[in-house]
Amino acid sequence: MARKHAPRRGTAPDLRVAARGALSGAGPLRITLVTHYYPAHRGGVERVAGQLAERLARAGVAKIDWHASDCDASPPAAPGLSATPAPGWNALERAMGVPYPLWSPAALRRLVRACSESDVVHLHDCLYFPNVVAFLAARRARRPVLVTQHIGHVPYRNPLLRAAHAAANRLLGALVLGGADQVVFESETVRQYFSRFTRFRRPAMLVQNGVDTQRFRPATAEERHAHRLRLGVPPDRPLLLFLGRFVEKKGLPVLRELAQRVPHAHWLFAGWGPLDPASWRLPNAAVVHSPATEELSALYQAADLLVLPSMGEGFPLSVQEAMACGTPALVGEDTAAGCPEAGEALLSERVGGATAQRWAARLHALLAAPEKLESLRPRVAAFARDHWSWEQCVNRYAALLHACATPR
Repeated sequence: MARKHAPRRGTAPDLRVAARGALSGAGPLRITLVTHYYPAHRGGVERVAGQLAERLARAGVAKIDWHASDCDASPPAAPGLSATPAPGWNALERAMGVPYPLWSPAALRRLVRACSESDVVHLHDCLYFPNVVAFLAARRARRPVLVTQHIGHVPYRNPLLRAAHAAANRLLGALVLGGADQVVFESETVRQYFSRFTRFRRPAMLVQNGVDTQRFRPATAEERHAHRLRLGVPPDRPLLLFLGRFVEKKGLPVLRELAQRVPHAHWLFAGWGPLDPASWRLPNAAVVHSPATEELSALYQAADLLVLPSMGEGFPLSVQEAMACGTPALVGEDTAAGCPEAGEALLSERVGGATAQRWAARLHALLAAPEKLESLRPRVAAFARDHWSWEQCVNRYAALLHACATPR
């Protein structure tokens, strides 16, 4: 389906100048980093935050004190990067699939102290209560705040949850994003969503996440064959992959119907969460529960297509990683609009209305011409390699952090 794309946005002129010298500043900035979870939780937000923090610390840009929930293992100590796990309560995710941990009062007090002693406070997303506390503590101590906003509007089926999420976005978007010294979006779709009702102190920036192209790379035909044998994929069937949390927001109800409507494909669901595809007991579906980071590249490389009918999550890391492995992705039009420069390298279809019927027809058409899908693989990998460089991402964040820390 054809899409109209916005013109590609280049780096702002002041960032071009700053990026060249950001990695050679006088000394590392003291950064308090706040995320809801650590990377061991396996979500895209925390994995991106971890990669960025490690690379900023390794480059000598920052000395980072990372606060996140203690429901998962904290990352090992590394030069310039330390973890401060926050004891708390994560029952909302376990019961409802809503990742919203609540921290103990003692953990929040430690966070307030850390923010008051920082050169810059870096928050990932604006809705989490500890992030709001960190924002208020930084404002009270007159410390600059940089917010990376990953998630936009999530159209939950439950009308109360949908209305609550929209109201929280408007309220906390105005407070946290409107009050931050700098806001960064990873998706053009999410930037446009918040820009409708948020007045930013500085122009909001679009900085796409980097991808580790040493780990996530195209595989040879022999490697792909070996991966598929290990996964038990029938040799005469295409492999359709979903990778992510098993929750409504990721499109699991749609995927269940798609697996039934496209029975000649082998479906592989890799992830974790309350809507476990193993409970569907479909003969053409297999499940890999909670794959480790080291296993992900083989899953992407083995697949013929990543299928992700999700909404409201910016531009998912799983799409970037799959494309870096040369695997085409079929995503919702809102997700594709988050990376308009991908053009025909990224397949998209509308989510909403008769989603399963429309997506099933698209999948049947794609699988009927396997040579066309295969011919996309080199173009998809080349796009990922050329556009999602961690070096460029780190340089831009280094420039933004230094700009935040510089008195105006």
